[in-house]
Amino acid sequence: MIIFRYLSRELLANTFAVCTVLMLVLLSGRFVRYLGQAVAGNLEPGVIFAILGYRIPDFIQMTLPLAFFLAVMLTFGRLYVESEMSVLRSCGISERKLLSYTMLVGTAIALLVAWLSFVVAPSGTAKYVELYTAQQQKSELDQLSAHRFYSLDKGNLTIYAGAVDEDQSLSELFLAMFRPVSADHGRQREGLVLVRAASGKQLRDSEGGGDYLVLEQGVRVEGRPGSPEFRLTYFDQYGTRLKSDGVAARRPDIDALASSELASPTSPALSDEYRATWHWRLALPILVLVVGLLAVPLARTDPRKGRFGRLLPAIIIYFVYLVALNAVRGSASSGAVSPLLGFVGVHSIFIGLALLLLYVEKLQLSRLPKRPLWLGGGA
Repeated sequence: MIIFRYLSRELLANTFAVCTVLMLVLLSGRFVRYLGQAVAGNLEPGVIFAILGYRIPDFIQMTLPLAFFLAVMLTFGRLYVESEMSVLRSCGISERKLLSYTMLVGTAIALLVAWLSFVVAPSGTAKYVELYTAQQQKSELDQLSAHRFYSLDKGNLTIYAGAVDEDQSLSELFLAMFRPVSADHGRQREGLVLVRAASGKQLRDSEGGGDYLVLEQGVRVEGRPGSPEFRLTYFDQYGTRLKSDGVAARRPDIDALASSELASPTSPALSDEYRATWHWRLALPILVLVVGLLAVPLARTDPRKGRFGRLLPAIIIYFVYLVALNAVRGSASSGAVSPLLGFVGVHSIFIGLALLLLYVEKLQLSRLPKRPLWLGGGA
């Protein structure tokens, strides 16, 4: 139990440390991306942290298998480098015993990943999709703030508001719009429209006809740059329609669906993709167990090479494993392969590789001298 507690503490501490570093990298990258969208006016700054919070379970379920894999590599690498493995073997603690301890810790982490994969991550993804879609469906006027110039309507409209109330009512408005106007010989020239209004508000067509900006108590100046002819109009109320491409109808994000919905697809056309996604969620906790089995033999190293001697090839093997699972998911989603056979086949290949590496080490140990050579032992 002392050795088990010692090994478990090392594995969990390293897993937490590696997972924290990976999460910081992922979250910082996403934060920069969302911040850029907020600067461009596509997201409200206040929802960035809410969106990141909903994505955290999904990030954790993807980083935990890699974190556990690297934790086993680092922990066992240190045991080899500091000769603790030799001491444990001389005390009768075999590598198989240490492997069983490692798999117990791996089973606990796999159960955590399964809970995240089947329950928490889909719920968080659903809330993220709902919030993000709501942000994308907001009109350009919903994102205005006071004392700033905004380019709207694909660059055809520039607007400035001196004040923006909580109900998005605008005051001290200035607008510059470019509109085609008739010129000589029936040609269309680019015309300029300047509008100054005391107040304004946004109206939405309930039938989906678009958004309108309604201005009150102002003046409208229309003309063509370079021409002395301008039309001056005073108005009590003036409205202009904001062109918008709209948000295209999109199918629900399959990663946001509950696992119970994936298990019983309502549409035959989506059955392959649903089953592939369900098996993908099951593959993540199995991935934790398989990489734990792989990491133990891969962590064997010569003390003179250091604990990081085999880290690079081990990481390459891990990403080959992960890419193979993603390839199976893509093929299964299109119906090219059976998701059950595809995922079982990939897992079986890497389980076989782990068992082969364990057997090779066992074969090498059986060939070591039974007694030290200086005592006259044979090979």
